[in-house]
Amino acid sequence: MTRPSQAVKLAATASAALLFSAVGASAFAQDRYAAIVIDARTNEVLHADQADEARYPASLTKMMTLYMLFEAIERDQITLDTPLVASRHAASQPPSRLGLRRGNSITVDQAIRALCVQSANDVAVLVAERLGGTEARFASRMTARARELGMSNTNFANASGLPNPNQRSTARDIAVLSQALWRDFPEYYHYFQTPSYTWCNHYGRNHNRLLGQVDGVDGIKTGYTNASGFNLASSAERDGHRVIAVVFGGESGAARDAQVAYLIEGAFEEYDRRGDRSGAATYVGLPTPSLNNQLGQGTVVNAAQSFGPSGAPLRGALAESGQGDASRDTPIPASGATVAPNGAE
Repeated sequence: MTRPSQAVKLAATASAALLFSAVGASAFAQDRYAAIVIDARTNEVLHADQADEARYPASLTKMMTLYMLFEAIERDQITLDTPLVASRHAASQPPSRLGLRRGNSITVDQAIRALCVQSANDVAVLVAERLGGTEARFASRMTARARELGMSNTNFANASGLPNPNQRSTARDIAVLSQALWRDFPEYYHYFQTPSYTWCNHYGRNHNRLLGQVDGVDGIKTGYTNASGFNLASSAERDGHRVIAVVFGGESGAARDAQVAYLIEGAFEEYDRRGDRSGAATYVGLPTPSLNNQLGQGTVVNAAQSFGPSGAPLRGALAESGQGDASRDTPIPASGATVAPNGAE
């Protein structure tokens, strides 16, 4: 496998060196920043920074929508071929969107791809209405299911992540959800690696720019609104270790990507420092809630000062020039596919 691209490495290293000394002025020193890195197999928390502080999840919300959808498939309530028909409410959602009109129909398989690749708000509502009757009822079910998974500080008010003051989560809770998606639905996890998707000439490419750029990355989801900043939940596997890294509050898509890439590299460098390449044999099979219960809120285990001298510092690639360029983190629309700067990307 290829190692991280030179551009990602340079952005991470240069940004860390220049900006770690100026945390007070950096984009990531703002209140909306939060981060956590965990080992998905052992539940070890390798790094935590404001991991239990309430944040706006933006389109990371769609990870829960997808969890509920995968669960419905597993329970034989629907199949990948089940048609989903757009209501007026679904068709009226703002960007990012697939471009559905009232009465348009797509299959569950198409809906999954549209959510993973294009982060389509209209499709999120389509799924919510099919599974919950109304989006509000589905959001309540999302919150209840999240509690069962151990996401004790999360509340969902809609299925898309579009702005709502009652839609809150934490970096730790999103790590719990990331782990659950990988653990509970291995047969569907590959959808998060889909590079692009086209429906009726509406084209979108995956917003997760770390796919194919950082060794081992195979998911999961980006998010953006004005209130949240640029968010990313990512997962990568090397040498039997699976690392989940979650970052909230990036000032630009590129800065966020560099931060996540740096944290991932720091985690694997920590394993190399320990001489630990036996991650595949150390999975303890603990239920997701143990990520909170076993380790406690805000705990960082091992990895002195969050990775120590060989890995990422407390805050790695904090920012870069050209902050706030939302166009870096949105798909290239075609034939009616639309995006917007506050569209729960």
